[in-house]
Amino acid sequence: MLTYSFVDLGSDSLYEHLYKCIKNDIMSGQLKSGDKLPSKRSFAKNLDISTITVENAYAQLMAEGYIYSLPKRGYFVSEVKTFSEKQPERVRQLPEKPKEETCFADFISNRTSHANFPFSIWAKLTREVLAGEDSTLLLPPPAGGIMELRKAIADHLYQFRGIDVSPEQIIIGAGTEYLYGLLIQLFGNEAVYAIEDPGYQKIAQIYTSHGVDLCYIPMDEGGVCTGVLEDSGADILHLSPSHHFPTGRVTPISRRYELLGWASKSDGRYIIEDDYDSEFRLLGRPIPALQSIDVMDKVIYMNTFSKSLSSTIRISYMVLPQKLLKQFYEKLGFYSCTVSNFEQYTLARFISGGYFEKHINRMRNYYRNQRDILLESIRKSPLAGKIKIKEENSGLHFLMELQTEMPDDLLEEKAGRMGLRISCLSRYYHQPEQAKQHVLVLNYSGIDREKMAEAIEILERCVNGDD
Repeated sequence: MLTYSFVDLGSDSLYEHLYKCIKNDIMSGQLKSGDKLPSKRSFAKNLDISTITVENAYAQLMAEGYIYSLPKRGYFVSEVKTFSEKQPERVRQLPEKPKEETCFADFISNRTSHANFPFSIWAKLTREVLAGEDSTLLLPPPAGGIMELRKAIADHLYQFRGIDVSPEQIIIGAGTEYLYGLLIQLFGNEAVYAIEDPGYQKIAQIYTSHGVDLCYIPMDEGGVCTGVLEDSGADILHLSPSHHFPTGRVTPISRRYELLGWASKSDGRYIIEDDYDSEFRLLGRPIPALQSIDVMDKVIYMNTFSKSLSSTIRISYMVLPQKLLKQFYEKLGFYSCTVSNFEQYTLARFISGGYFEKHINRMRNYYRNQRDILLESIRKSPLAGKIKIKEENSGLHFLMELQTEMPDDLLEEKAGRMGLRISCLSRYYHQPEQAKQHVLVLNYSGIDREKMAEAIEILERCVNGDD
């Protein structure tokens, strides 16, 4: 029976400490692939802790791919191989948005509600900035952004994402689209980019608009297929391993090491890690970033405040590996930072003052309630016996598989006529004919709670063929 000490917990909860102990034993080889873990009840009794503590630790380990379960047999250690152990086209468009007066509910948009923005705190900090930073507000900022904000972001990444980087490695920009453009210039037009298929359509549009070579890498249950990636000739891999859009999948730890192994085979290979809504995992701990296990300095970490604060706050950042950082300033250091000093100083105070952490905690509770209300509306509707919900704990959208013979494009069109803006999973594939049909991608972050039940009723009428 496994035995761990709970004497020195530090700031960890009981389940976090147990999760880390088991994870460390797996990574060190003390627990090997296929080893059976104790049952939750016997493990809890042996450690003198609650069963729910063991259950939460196991759930987090499963989410990250360290262990797996077999029905009626229990929990087992996954095969985790570190990389040191192994070796332009047309983009499909989303449905046109109906006129505002006819759009009853929009399940495609991922915009945040303006009612949740911390206006009073932001206004207070803005006044403080205007009163106290008058000597520096109008000075040109460094190309990477003001140091106060970069320090605040570096501290936040270390505390909440396990990413240990220097503030100098952080580059601030007005939106991730702008930062993607900088990276394309940094790598040069001869680099070949690989993206996930299915994937977020705007990423493909950005790369295509810059005229670079693009290849689509299919995904299996573990994420990007490494065999196809190896054969693709790609130099740069763009992916979202902690919460893939649109499938909601989390790339397990073994596949992460495989991808890092792929990147390590060539000096010119890098991975762009898009961590777009990592703060809003609704069950267990946030999934550790790929960058946090990258010992070869091959991961470019990217995130934005558009999800966590407001869609209209166009402040994003990327963390460059040291080797790329030098190249960035030699090649692109002439660029001016595209975010105003006013916003940068205000955001810096918002993060360093602890307001951002409180806001994230409040929004996580809000979105959990938002999701639960929508799921309850589905369960109470006639659709309940005709659907299957998937990936509802990963972030701000989930999948809903429907029992229907109606083609996806017809369902989307019909829903649009009835005031619903929806999209099917097949629409996000480069080759949609290879996609599984009748699976909806439901973004719920901006849906009015009072409209959820009626929106599901409308969807049910669409599925049943009622006009």
